[in-house]
Amino acid sequence: MNASRNGAIARAEKYFDEGGFLEDLQRRVAIPTTSQEQGSMPALQEYVSGEMTESLQKLGYDCTVLPNPKPEYGPFLIARRVEDENKPTVLTYGHGDVIRGQEDQWRQGLSPWKIVVEGEKMYGRGTADNKGQHTINIAALACVIEERGSLGFNSTILIETGEETGSPGLAEFCKANKAALKADALIGSDGPRLDHRRPCIFGGTRGTMNFNLKLSYREGGHHSGNWGGLL
Repeated sequence: MNASRNGAIARAEKYFDEGGFLEDLQRRVAIPTTSQEQGSMPALQEYVSGEMTESLQKLGYDCTVLPNPKPEYGPFLIARRVEDENKPTVLTYGHGDVIRGQEDQWRQGLSPWKIVVEGEKMYGRGTADNKGQHTINIAALACVIEERGSLGFNSTILIETGEETGSPGLAEFCKANKAALKADALIGSDGPRLDHRRPCIFGGTRGTMNFNLKLSYREGGHHSGNWGGLL
């Protein structure tokens, strides 16, 4: 087991060092999947039906692109690799849509649809949210398959195309497709990090609390993510 684990890690390092990760991510970043804009449906469809389906089929996944229960919003991709019905299933989530390109707000030399590498940073829309994350997850699965010939578990991948607009239709879609999405564990790589220099793994959450909060602290539009500051 240690030998195959080390071999898979070596493959992952080679994939990154020799430019495979950048090549795969660049293809995905180049597709302007801006779910917040009208007219984005062809790009959203291309992302799941073309780019992601073709990539996952090469890894032995059966891919199905399904329409959104709310037809004005983008589709969903369910990809499944079943090695043994008696083995556990890991469900992985990602979203292929990004926020608006805002091309005029990028500094000279940068573009939302073309990755630019500066030092240890990659600039491009979706590199950090969320095309980079699900590209890493899929690459990790590929390295294990290449090294061992199998994963040792069943894998299901769900990619939506509406997260940046509040995931319309996601709850209804999951309910309607609960059999296909049934799993023993979920990996959702779209969460916060305590420190940008330190990878974080959150082991789960328990319980919920609903409340309404209204405040007005800063003028203008600001991103509500990890480094958006107090809004």
